[in-house]
Amino acid sequence: MNELDCTTCQTRLHGYLDQELDPAMAADVAAHLSACAECARLHAEMTLLKGSVKRFAPYYPAPASLAAGVFADAAPRPRVFERWRAVFAPAFCAAALALSVVLYVATPGSEQPLMDEAVSSHVRSLMGEHLNDVVSSDRHTVKPWFTGKLDFSPPVLDYTAQGFPLLGGRLDYLQHQTTAALSYGRAKHIINVFILPTAQSDKPKQSQTIRGFNVVSWQANHMLFVLVSDVEKSELEAFSQLLMHGT
Repeated sequence: MNELDCTTCQTRLHGYLDQELDPAMAADVAAHLSACAECARLHAEMTLLKGSVKRFAPYYPAPASLAAGVFADAAPRPRVFERWRAVFAPAFCAAALALSVVLYVATPGSEQPLMDEAVSSHVRSLMGEHLNDVVSSDRHTVKPWFTGKLDFSPPVLDYTAQGFPLLGGRLDYLQHQTTAALSYGRAKHIINVFILPTAQSDKPKQSQTIRGFNVVSWQANHMLFVLVSDVEKSELEAFSQLLMHGT
């Protein structure tokens, strides 16, 4: 029987991600994650961060002259070098990882981290009661709900007649800013529409697949739109066309 509490599970998440736990403890953590939405959310965020650091953090090889200068004096004294490496190498590795995380968070170069965040937010919204803060198919109820909660006015439209009914809306958080999130239905599927302001110029629609979810995004009128769902790609693109023409 799994008796792991949230505090114990969260202290072991790093070891679980790095596959450093013994089989019994790993099984306990996995069982807890399958039953606890909050710990599963933290695990998903840590997995996303770990993967993003590997993919996007810049790496710069040391010049050959620097490497030669560092190790020239150490070469005749291998024992000194081995002691130096044993003492300082772990600290350098930790510092390098910390720097990579800082570069990932602070460098806004690529849009891919934002799309990854949107997919993670979509997954979290399907856990428990996280989908909507205001539940309504009436756009005149959902749109006023955002007033005073955001520093912009997101467009809210209902496409029930076209087979994409409005389900409600909520506040979310992407790229260090509060974001509007609208939910729409399509048969038994959920479509999340994330809307956030941007100072960048308009950009055409782009489609991609991230971790098995279809993602469509574009920029118009200083707003960024990101749609995430597990519906067929063609259906999500059809819905994006409705939104683009409606806004």
